[in-house]
Amino acid sequence: MQQMNALLIYPRFPITYWGFQHGLRLIGKQASLPPLGLLTLAALLPGQWHIRLVDLNVTALRDDDLRWADIVLTGGMLIQVESMHEVIARGHSFDLPVAVGGPAPTTSPELFGDADVVFRGEAEGRIDELLRALPQSPGSHRVLDAPAGFPDMKIVAVPRFDLLDISKYASMSVQYSRGCPFRCEFCDIVAIFGHIPRVKTPEQVLAELGAISRLGFRGTLFFVDDNFIGNRLAVKRLLPMLREWQRMHGRPFEFYTEASMDLAADPRLLGAMVDAGFSSVFVGVETPSAKALEQTRKLQNLRLDLSEAINRITRAGLEVMGGFIVGFDSDGEDVFALQRDFLARQPIPLAMVGMLTALPGTDLWRRLEAEGRLRERSSGDQFARPNFVPAMEERALLRGYAGLMGWLYSPEAYYGRCEAYLDRSGSRPKTRLPTLGEVGALLRTIWHVGVLGPRRRHFWRLLARAAPRGRMHQAVAHAIQGEHLVRYTREFLLPRLERALAGIRTEVRDAVPALPRVVAR
Repeated sequence: MQQMNALLIYPRFPITYWGFQHGLRLIGKQASLPPLGLLTLAALLPGQWHIRLVDLNVTALRDDDLRWADIVLTGGMLIQVESMHEVIARGHSFDLPVAVGGPAPTTSPELFGDADVVFRGEAEGRIDELLRALPQSPGSHRVLDAPAGFPDMKIVAVPRFDLLDISKYASMSVQYSRGCPFRCEFCDIVAIFGHIPRVKTPEQVLAELGAISRLGFRGTLFFVDDNFIGNRLAVKRLLPMLREWQRMHGRPFEFYTEASMDLAADPRLLGAMVDAGFSSVFVGVETPSAKALEQTRKLQNLRLDLSEAINRITRAGLEVMGGFIVGFDSDGEDVFALQRDFLARQPIPLAMVGMLTALPGTDLWRRLEAEGRLRERSSGDQFARPNFVPAMEERALLRGYAGLMGWLYSPEAYYGRCEAYLDRSGSRPKTRLPTLGEVGALLRTIWHVGVLGPRRRHFWRLLARAAPRGRMHQAVAHAIQGEHLVRYTREFLLPRLERALAGIRTEVRDAVPALPRVVAR
């Protein structure tokens, strides 16, 4: 194949809870994570091609980049769709063909009629199909549907981490597995990656860690798996090798990942994760309502006491980051008090509560479509007005959600959960000495949060609680995280919900027919 100049462009994320934009400024970073999907794609492209990566979350797209390119490849999630369309238009303005891929084009290909090629599914084993479909110039439109099966993870190449400016990112990332064995009604993971978890070999994972380490990165590293423990037997073989690799290389990384709640039922697995260097795990708690869990088929969460499971994971040495949802069909207006009471008792600083959204390809989407309740495609934003007609009266849902979030990320409630985490968390293996960059981030945080910030009283109280436990670095990390969570709630989310409520009031008013005027006689 002839030599080509391929420009890989990662779309922007809007400001969201998950972006941590306000916190990133404190530590001198531009983005939380690198574009792992495009780095993985870059490793599949022909060796003789020249490749450039532009991540719009850390740098601007220059005209010189587009003049250099022969083709543009982009992709991302639903919440990045607006930026993806901007990328397509910008590429076309330079007469370049543009191909899109990733989760959003996979589940919603009809959103990308402006792209020349829409690539659905995973690229491994199909890269030649994509390259053959690329036209010489824009003007065509072709959708490449995913095959029925899924590729073996053993053929996944080491991502092109060398394309990154690692100084721009707060964390690095790798992927160990794809797929999840569970069938939660609202989740689109199985629609994208299937029900059977597929894993890389331990040797593949260690090769990726080595590639990142050789670039000089030290710090947090995210295993982006949607359920890291989906294949229990395989992950139990991996973890001792991770632990040994960390020991041999001076423990350069602090890992975090996502897992199902049944992790709490396996003490040996918990211990192995902590020994390997995992410090936190995101868990889909969803709701303390057993009725809602049963309705949405989150059956794994019904097999144990949720509070005890969270505390068991915390005592083992892993911080729980919790995902929660309101707006299930079985939820009444009492769900907000139920969630608040539950969260007030948990050691979960990072508790993400979103409203239920119907994602394309999910069983929830199909059910609501059959019931005639869908309103629009989801933007991928769980913190906006639902994209379907909820069972609860919508104004009550938005008001209750606003009240819950206003409490959840008030400084008092947030720092209270941080203190509860410090009180209950178990010990971890000793880590490496901090880097100069981490020391600089600490000093900036002390100055901006502890001296100049409006939450300095909470900050110093948390540090005083952390110091005797040797957890100062965790307390500072929580303060950095909290700056974003508190500010985003106050400055973006609550005003947005108020505008949504005003819009509903207008809709209701306009829907009421004009009453006949009564003329006094």
